Amino acid sequence: METLKRTLREAPIVDRGEYQYFVHPVTDCLPEVQPDLLREIATAFEAVVDLDRVDKIITAEAMGVHHAAALSMQTDIPFVVARKRAYGFEDEVAVHQTTGYAEDELYINCIEDGERLLFVDDVYATGGTIRAMCDAIAETGGELVEAAVVIRRQTGEEPVDLPIEVQHLLEVDIVDGEVVILDDVTAEATE
Repeated sequence: METLKRTLREAPIVDRGEYQYFVHPVTDCLPEVQPDLLREIATAFEAVVDLDRVDKIITAEAMGVHHAAALSMQTDIPFVVARKRAYGFEDEVAVHQTTGYAEDELYINCIEDGERLLFVDDVYATGGTIRAMCDAIAETGGELVEAAVVIRRQTGEEPVDLPIEVQHLLEVDIVDGEVVILDDVTAEATE
């Protein structure tokens, strides 16, 4: 996770109202996303989740897409995206997500009854997206069996209760305008 750590320490910080936000390829595709970073993340995901339990990967538009795609290509597990617009398909399920800095509607399609899913995303701060996805996946007839994010972000807010444990690769906080790495779970998983 050396590439991820280095690039996080170099990430610029911007203010979104009262919320300090780091700008990074994982979370914003800025600067450009390098293939070695995606490979590093996909390999780390393999170390922290049980992919034998997973039929399909699911992510939320937009910043989980490149992580789900990299993991899908590395593991041959297909993935679907909860999109920000409705398509009107018969099995479509609406998801209302509230995060630390935004509120959106997402729409899930292409989940079959009984499918076991891995939810992948870029950041877990308050748990709003994951909570919404848990509820919506249950409505599709699928089963969320694993959840993993690249970064667990400390915000000082109490995260929402979740029905699933969320694995993360790194835990970070923003202190004095800089990203500080608090925990590297992948180092423990690969020892």
